[in-house]
Amino acid sequence: MKKILLIEDDVTVRENTGELLELSKYEVITASNGKLGVEKAEKYSPDIIICDIMMPELDGYGVLQELSKTPETANIPFIFLSAKTEQKDIRKGMNLGADDYLTKPFEEEDLLSAIESRLAKVAILSSRNESEDFKTTDSSLSNLDDLRALISNHELQNFKAGDLIYEAGRQSNSFFLIKRGVVKSHRVDSQGKELITELYREDDFFGNTSFKSIAAYQEFTTAIEDTQLYMVSKEQLHKILANNGRVTLELVEILSNSLSGIKEQLMDMAYGSVRKKTANTILLFAEKIRKFPLKSIRISRADLAGVAGMAPESLIRTLSDFKKEGLIEIEGRNIKLLNAEALKNIS
Repeated sequence: MKKILLIEDDVTVRENTGELLELSKYEVITASNGKLGVEKAEKYSPDIIICDIMMPELDGYGVLQELSKTPETANIPFIFLSAKTEQKDIRKGMNLGADDYLTKPFEEEDLLSAIESRLAKVAILSSRNESEDFKTTDSSLSNLDDLRALISNHELQNFKAGDLIYEAGRQSNSFFLIKRGVVKSHRVDSQGKELITELYREDDFFGNTSFKSIAAYQEFTTAIEDTQLYMVSKEQLHKILANNGRVTLELVEILSNSLSGIKEQLMDMAYGSVRKKTANTILLFAEKIRKFPLKSIRISRADLAGVAGMAPESLIRTLSDFKKEGLIEIEGRNIKLLNAEALKNIS
């Protein structure tokens, strides 16, 4: 019998929902607030969690964030059940890592369907992981999406904005896949100046692919925003790629394109004007972080300067010029593109 943790402060909703779940042959554990919910999740290890958002002690967002910090609870399927119906609230819940979001009042069928689908997904992935145990064949993985699905069964790590993921010179034991967030790869020259060589976002791979036992990371990587990463050891990755030639070629192509981008960036840094470097950097961040260039991006001036390869003071002056020319808007750390085409044409 599958075990469900129901975290809900409203007595009537808690009792009625609990009864519905019990009649559907689930074992139900209840908690009347977020703090108790976290304690019971750690104690009982439920198969799935259903959680309200607006609660005393600790709200639903806080519950999910607390549980994501612990490996034993980070991967438990999590469904928000809330009266908060605005799109921004739903988006916030999903961005935090929730598997689903149902609004009150809800249909019994919708709740049961959401639970069944999440439990089925866990069962399928667990079965696949146990049966394969990395003993894959050339035909078992057809593309990089299959590789992403396989790696997503691995350890999930959480990093806050600004956290160092690994540092240059440290022995490279792991390869990473981003579940959510943005990561920068960077080097530091002899004068202490930072050069950002690449930006990675959701579904991107990164790390040192050299399988030499003494290989070291060549760069630093740091989370630009709160980030979740799947980590696979070099030995495990080597075994997967050794038996999947097609996927290996696709991965090599992606990494090669990344190196080409770095070369273009270095050439632009060496020969481009300050205005051109600044414009290209803004467009790069917009593409990497949001995928849609006309959205606002939230990024520090230091990171922009690091990618552009210029002093922060020069960057700030150029941003001010762009604002006066109506190309961008600046609000705190947010930069909104008003005329992306004009930025592309700056020489």
